[in-house]
Amino acid sequence: MSLYAIGDLHLSLGTDKPMDVFGGEWENYVEKIIEGFSDISEHDVCVICGDISWGMNLKEAAEDFLFISRLPGKKIILKGNHDYWWSTATKAYKFFREIGIKNIEILHNNCFFYGDTAICGTRGWFYEEEKATERDKKIMLRELGRLETSLKAAGNKEKLVFLHYPPKYGDYECREILDLLEKYRVTLCCYGHIHSKGRQLAFEGYYQGVRHVLVSADHLRFRPYKILN
Repeated sequence: MSLYAIGDLHLSLGTDKPMDVFGGEWENYVEKIIEGFSDISEHDVCVICGDISWGMNLKEAAEDFLFISRLPGKKIILKGNHDYWWSTATKAYKFFREIGIKNIEILHNNCFFYGDTAICGTRGWFYEEEKATERDKKIMLRELGRLETSLKAAGNKEKLVFLHYPPKYGDYECREILDLLEKYRVTLCCYGHIHSKGRQLAFEGYYQGVRHVLVSADHLRFRPYKILN
């Protein structure tokens, strides 16, 4: 059994917004995702760090979730900034049951356990205080609360955190999230959201004892990043 992560699949099987139009790495990206998951077994776990489907609601996203369900392994998903289908975890689970999906879990105000390791996380937020609106502040406080709830649920297990937004990018630092990672002695933070030339500013490496890894699909060439055996 192994643990993997990938983000930003940007699927559009039930809508007309395929990423192939961007060319380059995104050409035939659905086939690349299938090939990338070919090394994963049914006993493995893969965390998908947001921006899963372009569907505007669960019905439009159905084909994308069925596609993900058919990929090998158990999938744990979290919300990204483009996941407009999202309303609540309860509604998503109900929809999954209705269309026969049993191998997708949702990381939202909770955590999951992989042996002696806890899988924690939330969407996160870009929060530049000098530019922040009241709405930004409210969203940031909500995301901090969700992340801390997830970390507390992990107890004394080793903690891995999965976000959509990077907590550190170029000269930007989300001090509030970085402080939580340090406070709870998180060992690894995987994040997505960053694409194309923006990847040049992505931070990967150790910061305050936490290893940061960019796992957006195009950055990984659509092959999930292996974290643990």
